[in-house]
Amino acid sequence: MKILRCTPYDFALCLQKCLKSKALKPGKQLHAMLLTTGTNMNIMSLSSKLIGMYSSCTDLKSAKFLFQKTENPNVFAFNWMVLGMVYNGYFDDALFYFRRMRDIGHVGNKFTFGIMLKTCVGLMDVEKGKQVHGVICEMGFGSDVCIGNGLIDMYCKCGSFGYACRVFDGMLERDVASWTSMICGFCNLGEVEKALGLFERMKMEGYEPNDFTWNAIMATYARLRDGRKAFGFMERMKKEGFVPDVVAWNALISGFVQNRQVEEGFKMFREMLVSRTCPNQVTFAALLPACGSVGSVKWGREIHGFICRKGFDANVFIASALIDMYSKCGSLIDARNVFDKIHCKNVASWNAMIDCYGKCGMVDSSMDLFTKMLEQGLQPNEVTFTCILSACGHSGSVEKGLEIFTLMKERYGVEISTEHYACVVDLFCRSGKIVEAYEFLKAMPIQITESIAGAFLNGCKIHGRKDFAKKMAEEITRMQLKGPGGFVTLSNIYAAEGDWEEVGNVRKVMKERNVNKFPGFSWLEKPCEILEGKEEKEVVVGLNT
Repeated sequence: MKILRCTPYDFALCLQKCLKSKALKPGKQLHAMLLTTGTNMNIMSLSSKLIGMYSSCTDLKSAKFLFQKTENPNVFAFNWMVLGMVYNGYFDDALFYFRRMRDIGHVGNKFTFGIMLKTCVGLMDVEKGKQVHGVICEMGFGSDVCIGNGLIDMYCKCGSFGYACRVFDGMLERDVASWTSMICGFCNLGEVEKALGLFERMKMEGYEPNDFTWNAIMATYARLRDGRKAFGFMERMKKEGFVPDVVAWNALISGFVQNRQVEEGFKMFREMLVSRTCPNQVTFAALLPACGSVGSVKWGREIHGFICRKGFDANVFIASALIDMYSKCGSLIDARNVFDKIHCKNVASWNAMIDCYGKCGMVDSSMDLFTKMLEQGLQPNEVTFTCILSACGHSGSVEKGLEIFTLMKERYGVEISTEHYACVVDLFCRSGKIVEAYEFLKAMPIQITESIAGAFLNGCKIHGRKDFAKKMAEEITRMQLKGPGGFVTLSNIYAAEGDWEEVGNVRKVMKERNVNKFPGFSWLEKPCEILEGKEEKEVVVGLNT
């Protein structure tokens, strides 16, 4: 097209195409043409379409700049600003634009409220979700199926399942997504039988479940350690004409691995290969932590070989998972080889390697990597400093750890979290500085968490400081701890001193709060060929602790 012959309609059409295909470069060229030709941006909502183009291409800086220059932005412009913020994780900014839209008199449309419900999910703020729900009813959008589905999804994910049930029961019209959202809600609560009942009811009312519906129930069975029912449900899926795809297999594998049923997870992986379903990056992202959790470097290397054959080793996230796996298996050389082969390293890659050195007590190597990371212009995040502080703890470098902790916010602009406080407590305790750890605990501006209490009590146990353990016992009694770690360590400290009355008191508190300690176990690795389908027998030794 010649510039002089372009009409506003042509520009609008081209911008719409750039928006849908997320084509930033052509979109910028069109923006330049609009500026050089002096086209009126108010015609055909060109300014709003430009904002939408930049937002859809995640160029939020340009979108914000253009929005500020736009006089009287319409609902379309506001919607794109809110959507851009939500999909990039800026949920508070999304709320700001929504409020501003309401302040200048725009009521919004169904699309607006659908985005706002996603904002509430991102914030995990059910109260704001209820407020948006109230406005939806006020505007008369409550009967819309898509809005109803969004409400169910928001209430389920924000932990208000009762409200989700009310919305579902009050819907005059439902679709497959409505039923699937409710089924997923029951699954997330572990109520698989209720989910199955709703599944059957869905079919009776003439709605055909989709792949996502089937996968949700299978994954729940896997998470509940019921491999027989999970596999049986997959067989039923096949009989009813659905061919399990990679998503279905991934759901099963992830469910077992997340529940520490590693052998079942690898069994599902073998079945997946036998069915000629090609694994993807999600499959390997689930399997690699499983290898690390049981310390099986042989399994990890076999999976690594499979990843290389599939060409997934170039993916920076898969590479980071490989580094983490080799780190947990104690294979430093393999981890470093993977790290060195990553062409475009991101923060996660550097963090994984820094943590790997830290776990081996090589704090100088961790610090060298941290320095190189900064030299390459990467901004460290919370995880980076957790890894470095942990490295200092493993090597007993108290002064260096405290120096880094002090500079976190001041020099690097990283907010100090509970994990960082726990690392400092662990740093003191590993070096036998129990008094300093206790003083640090008392001076903290946050409440003591389970990880902090656990680190301190473990230090007391190792260094025989029953006196400070008793002081922490008072804190633990007031805290609503859900994990057994702190209680068990405290009980063991009392038991070592022969103070069985206090042991009984700790156990009594655990029983009252329904805190359970499951027996520990160890894995003894034997040779295996997981990709060739050969069976392997694991020896599991129960540690009755």
